Amino acid sequence: MFPMRPFAIGLSAALAVAILVPAAVISAPKEEKGKPAAIDAKARETGMKEAPAIIQASGAGCTVSDARFIGEDKKAGAKYYEVACNEGMGFAAIAKKDAAPQVYPCLESSQPGPDGKVGGLACLLPGNANSGAGLAPYVKKGGVNCDIENTRAIGSGAKNSYFEVACKGGSGYIVQTVSPMNINGEVAVNSCLLYEEGGNVSCKLTNRQTQLNVVDTLNGAAGVNCAIKDKRYILSTKSDNYFEVACQDGKGYVYQQTAATGAFARAIPCAQAGFVGGGCTMTDAVAAQTEQAGFYSKLATKAGFPCDVEKYGMLPTNDPKKEIVELKCKNSDVGGIAVFTATDGKVFDCVTAELNGYRCSFTKKDNQYARLTKDLVGFNKTSCTVSDARIIGATDSEGFVEVACSDGLPGWVLGYPLGVAKPAAKEFLSCVQAKGIGGGCKLPTNKTKS
Repeated sequence: MFPMRPFAIGLSAALAVAILVPAAVISAPKEEKGKPAAIDAKARETGMKEAPAIIQASGAGCTVSDARFIGEDKKAGAKYYEVACNEGMGFAAIAKKDAAPQVYPCLESSQPGPDGKVGGLACLLPGNANSGAGLAPYVKKGGVNCDIENTRAIGSGAKNSYFEVACKGGSGYIVQTVSPMNINGEVAVNSCLLYEEGGNVSCKLTNRQTQLNVVDTLNGAAGVNCAIKDKRYILSTKSDNYFEVACQDGKGYVYQQTAATGAFARAIPCAQAGFVGGGCTMTDAVAAQTEQAGFYSKLATKAGFPCDVEKYGMLPTNDPKKEIVELKCKNSDVGGIAVFTATDGKVFDCVTAELNGYRCSFTKKDNQYARLTKDLVGFNKTSCTVSDARIIGATDSEGFVEVACSDGLPGWVLGYPLGVAKPAAKEFLSCVQAKGIGGGCKLPTNKTKS
């Protein structure tokens, strides 16, 4: 999902810059035992005078509330500052003549190096005492509820800054935002589970087992009576996270969790979960699918579409009370799209399915031509054997199919009512009459002169 390795190399270099400030240029505040280091009044005066313009030029999202001058490296032509910001996250800044300012979030510049010591750009202003709290607005903007317990800087590249946050309860996230940090820029907050443990970009403040504890909470909300034998993370989309559970009784489910709120969305039996990251791997999905195919055979027959289901595929739906399933029938070239609820069901053949917003993948397009030819006969057009077809448009109540004839003569447009599982064609138009529908006929033998 993410180009992790190349990015991580850039981060290491960025963090090193903050550490390698020459010690000789640093004006260290005086420390008193048991008290925070006192900020030199002159350093603060110089900082408040010079730093705001530098921060503004950097593009960082910061209204300076406090600042201090850290020091100057005359040989390198560099001046160093720390600023605290009304927005929360403060920065360490490097200003060089004839060069764009460099800024580092305090969470990054204050992070200890491999030797356990912080570098010369560590933030010391009172307003930066809890720099990790400055990530809260970014986490919120990323659409995630997290009571932040701990934070860590991963680093900054040329375009992005990356951080880790650990939340109370065990969940954790990688926060990605623009560099320099600016709350008005883009923000993405992704679950730690998206990243491999031990990778250059990974979560270190929480462990994977703790992160998976959320599955126990989802299991309680699912109401499927599953005593969990095993569990695993599958994948995340922009809006949802997916986890697999294997139950002691041999059953298995995929739990869908709403990413923004962490709330349980739905439980998908393993027999229906093939569309989620390849489906279940911890239970006998083949046996479950065979059993489910028999169940769909009964439902389809009850809905007036006799079908000994050989193969089925789940289509995504935002309605947890509805299943949308493509069916392939044994010893038949004709399949369909079924819409099942707890109380009823309907099955669209592949022509009318597409009119209603679904597309068959198991059934070849030309297997539908016989049905369309038969519908033409109903309008006394017996000379046209359909050789091609396409959906050309729809109104709120009617969908239109353009058909071409095998004899090469001009074809026709058939209109069907929407929402009906086995509709009879209700309208019959020539391509001239259908010019105003979805741009008119476009199949090669049907093109009309303007």
